[in-house]
Amino acid sequence: SFDGDDLLQLSPAALRGLRGGRISFVSQNPITSLSPGMRIGDQIDEVQRAHGHGDSSAQRFAHTCELLTQVGLPTPVETSRKYPHQLSGGQQQRVVIAMALACNPRLIVLDEPTTGLDVTTQAQILQLLSRLRRQQGMAMVYVTHDLSVVAQVCDRVGVMYAGDLVE
Repeated sequence: SFDGDDLLQLSPAALRGLRGGRISFVSQNPITSLSPGMRIGDQIDEVQRAHGHGDSSAQRFAHTCELLTQVGLPTPVETSRKYPHQLSGGQQQRVVIAMALACNPRLIVLDEPTTGLDVTTQAQILQLLSRLRRQQGMAMVYVTHDLSVVAQVCDRVGVMYAGDLVE
């Protein structure tokens, strides 16, 4: 259920309207979410265009730079011109988070977004997510098996086994 709608009953068109716009997703491995042949700025612009955000390319570029700044990437104009392979794993994950924020969603689903990051970078990403959640007033569903991460970021916890909520 999301905003009173049973997601399992929605048509494919209605679901497409939710995805990316009102509900976003951050995957476990940022490199699989980013296109290696597209610059970072173009990828964030593509998300905005796909969901009808921004009236012009200049407006979308300004929003892209704001997003890159929000997620803690220095020199947003330079960063927007880079390709994914030119960024570290933590920077790539910040770009994916920026893409998820591009359309001001009400909910972000995060699938183990710190897996594969070193401990210091993991802590920075967790702090970033907590700050963004407070600032944006959005909900986050954090999918993980790492209970130390759960303790740092979650207000409520549900334990699942074989697809059922057990605790």
